[in-house]
Amino acid sequence: MKRTGLGTFSARCPAHDDRGPSLAIRETDDGRILAHCFAGCDVQDVLSAVDLTFSDLYPPRALDHRINPERRPFPAADCLRAVGFEALVVCAAAAAMLAGEPFSEIDRERLILAASRIQSAMQAAGLSS
Repeated sequence: MKRTGLGTFSARCPAHDDRGPSLAIRETDDGRILAHCFAGCDVQDVLSAVDLTFSDLYPPRALDHRINPERRPFPAADCLRAVGFEALVVCAAAAAMLAGEPFSEIDRERLILAASRIQSAMQAAGLSS
């Protein structure tokens, strides 16, 4: 895990074979822990992979205490890091296409995954619905 800012971290996701850090983690001012895998892993799968539950992400609180959901739970810098890596994948695909190299099925699937991860990062940053 690498600290990316005050209360923010990035890490390789334990729920899938992650080659680069696709998991963003943030501790909010009220002590809640937010996690988002830009590769699309479900939070439950991420938590299960490290033997945690949802209750481990929240500090103890009174029953009548209400917390409004955060509109943009992840810092733009974390989202940009994820988009930056996927943009490199898109650039490599474009360079291969311009060179006339044929795309394999694996290449096509990875390009589709890159587009999906970019969309996921935009949603996590609160830029699209």
